[in-house]
Amino acid sequence: MHDNHLSRHAQQVLTVTQGKPHLHGPGADPSIARSWLRCLEDYHLDPALSMAPTVLEHGRVLESRERLQQVLQIAGTEMSSLHQQLSGAGHAVLLTDARGVILNCVTAPAERKIFERAGLWLGADWSEACEGTNGIGTCLVERQSLTIHQDEHFRGRHTGLTCSASPVFDPHGELLAVLDVSSARHDVSRQSQFHTMALVNLSAKMIESCYFLRCFDNQWLLRFHLQAESVGLFSEGLLAFDGEGRISAVNQSALNLLGHIRGGLLGKPVEAFFDCSLGELLGRASANASASWPLRTRDGRHLFAVLRGESRKPSPITPAAKTIEAPRLSGICLGDAALQADFRKALRVFERDVPLLINGETGSGKEAFAKAVHLASQRSGKAFVALNCAAIPESLIESELFGYRGGSFTGARKDGMRGKLQQADGGTLFLDEIGDMPLALQTRLLRVLEDRQVVPIGGEPEAVNVRIISATHRNLLGRVEDGSFREDLYYRLNGLEVALPALRERSDKSQLLDFLLAEEAGGDTILIEEPARQALLAFNWPGNVRQLRNVLRTLAALCDEGRIGLEDLPAMIRQGRPVLPPAESGEHPLADAERIALLKTLEQTRWHMTHTAEQLGVSRNTLYRKLRKHGIERRVS
Repeated sequence: MHDNHLSRHAQQVLTVTQGKPHLHGPGADPSIARSWLRCLEDYHLDPALSMAPTVLEHGRVLESRERLQQVLQIAGTEMSSLHQQLSGAGHAVLLTDARGVILNCVTAPAERKIFERAGLWLGADWSEACEGTNGIGTCLVERQSLTIHQDEHFRGRHTGLTCSASPVFDPHGELLAVLDVSSARHDVSRQSQFHTMALVNLSAKMIESCYFLRCFDNQWLLRFHLQAESVGLFSEGLLAFDGEGRISAVNQSALNLLGHIRGGLLGKPVEAFFDCSLGELLGRASANASASWPLRTRDGRHLFAVLRGESRKPSPITPAAKTIEAPRLSGICLGDAALQADFRKALRVFERDVPLLINGETGSGKEAFAKAVHLASQRSGKAFVALNCAAIPESLIESELFGYRGGSFTGARKDGMRGKLQQADGGTLFLDEIGDMPLALQTRLLRVLEDRQVVPIGGEPEAVNVRIISATHRNLLGRVEDGSFREDLYYRLNGLEVALPALRERSDKSQLLDFLLAEEAGGDTILIEEPARQALLAFNWPGNVRQLRNVLRTLAALCDEGRIGLEDLPAMIRQGRPVLPPAESGEHPLADAERIALLKTLEQTRWHMTHTAEQLGVSRNTLYRKLRKHGIERRVS
């Protein structure tokens, strides 16, 4: 049986490399086909040959580890953390040198033998020249992140593995190492690797940045970004310069932010690229730099930066009276520590083109959160386009999303229409209530995400460069199980899932109250008297942030003397409950039965509104309406 498998796999490889059409399977991917061709023509490997990998002698492995000692120290903690994030079971986290030799492996002790039988030994050479197409070796050749899933491996003996690998570069842009996550489980789907690949990318970037910081510990190090909140995140630019102000090294993010190639920066004076003198720049230095300050480039780009090093003199870049404050994120308050941590994680993965899936109750601020991520990212200057999949009729959503060519159907505009995907080209597309997208349209959306091309109705394919943030209040996994949502699309959209808390669960309600009132006041100063504030904070807010904002908008519009008192609040908020009183027991038996059923289900689900609505078979809006009807609210002891 094993020999038959090797023979079939070898035949598949030969069929593809001989140029015969292969519409399905691993040979359909051009990058896999190219790698297979290299293995045959350049390395002269046999896909059916079952042989153990080449393993370096113990002494040579120690020499290799010594050369990468700093990288291994930095990577150790990150690899353990990555293994935990992947829930451990069934995964091996590997670090190799630039030749593809495994120098470190993190896996569960009980599973070590499984991965060793697969050839994942310390000291094993997994370069493409030795082991054919595989995550580590092909990553080294392509110099980019990739996943090699089971039959995509060249050697038949490796088809039980699924490997996701990401390169780690040194401060000079040279390949330093490869971080890889391998699984020997047979039930691993390719779609499920999107999440794994995102985590591997983030961990590789963290190792890369930490290594940069350590390499230039004795030089001045400038850290900068377009957004003040992003300084210190993995997407920040890193630029090291010596005591004479000459640039020693830059990372790729710095090159992107400054719009230069590496050769155009190295050895040049740092003040040639920034609108300040070297003395002014060094005056901003601090041994423990934390607070960022504004910095402008010579070509007019506005950045925020910190400078690590010994301050030479206290001369600021701009007079203190004119210091520009870091921009506050528009439309969102991040006083809640857990929400702030989720925002930082979301921004980090979004910068690496990892799709975000935001989950939360209706009105909890999913679109505001998505827009804040967009505005804090490097795409802030491009379009943020929102589409509510539940608010558009099914017959129109296809043309709204993909657009159409003029005259392609009855009623179409003569000059056609650009869809939301084309409008978001270069920026961000926010798909709200993605769980309500029709099944047929899900197939087309998945194709767009895979091919990066959109086909308007009646038109030809058009390339699009768009990042996706989606949101839902539904249980998408439940919809996958009942067949109303595609499993492969779910995994493609769920690069990172962020669960937004309901307003009643947030620790920053007081700060959020002031934040929203300031926005709705339009520059006017409005004070909330303490009894009114306490009533607003104590209310349960079933409609979440959206309901609070609407109430504050009304209060701000009706405020004449710059103060909001308890008497100004709606009756339902003053009383802490809906205006309509509950029916007296026995007067309306049907209503009583409904009230009892509501309370019983709420207790069973521990007052989780989404689960309660699903168990009762109603929408959450209907559930909230019935709670108000019966005067039901959760008491906080």
